[in-house]
Amino acid sequence: MILAILQARMSSTRLPGKVLKPILGRPMLAWQIDRIRRSKAIDRLVVATSRDASDDAIEAFCARNGTLCYRGALHDVLARFHGAVEAFGPAEHVIRLTADCPLIDWTIIDAAVALQKREGSDLAGNGIHRTFPDGLDVEVVAVSALDRAHREATNPESREHVTQYIYRHPEKFRLAHLTQIPDLGALRWTVDTPADFEMVEKVFIGLAGLDNNFLQQDVLRFLDQHPEIAAINAPVS
Repeated sequence: MILAILQARMSSTRLPGKVLKPILGRPMLAWQIDRIRRSKAIDRLVVATSRDASDDAIEAFCARNGTLCYRGALHDVLARFHGAVEAFGPAEHVIRLTADCPLIDWTIIDAAVALQKREGSDLAGNGIHRTFPDGLDVEVVAVSALDRAHREATNPESREHVTQYIYRHPEKFRLAHLTQIPDLGALRWTVDTPADFEMVEKVFIGLAGLDNNFLQQDVLRFLDQHPEIAAINAPVS
């Protein structure tokens, strides 16, 4: 089984509560879950949040929307993922997704799964050698590799960033990198700040007629037509 785990929390330092901020009357998290569920590779999806009281709202959202939810450590996200696999597995592979990526393209999820199967890698993703916009991040991790990382990783940073131990130890794990041409890695489609949220909200509003059924290419086309929206959160050079 392939288990998709979407990590989410309310206690973002730069934009608290961002995952449930409304876009067109729906929480941002609801838009992202709809997009993830279009994937043909995913067998089961679970939202992994923390046991902190601030994340009660995420558990309540999941209950209202028929979405599986697992609650674990706030900062030890690696342990949270391991616990989610134990609770909702057994699984052979985990797809790691983050709730600050509401524009996630499900065809990229499926491409990462296909790459992992083709290469037989412990981890396949597009975040290390970045050629996709920041905000279309996906990692496919063998549960055996996740288990090993959970056993061996002791650094707090590696516990917080789920796959860091894996990609920092290529002598232990086999990695595969999903890339594309042209290189769009400089684009910022993630949501960490109020400006990020404003840009993404305007994309959803602008593409509302597609009923959330739009891909990376549609967003690129829209932003090309509306450079003033792309500029809202563009990095300052």
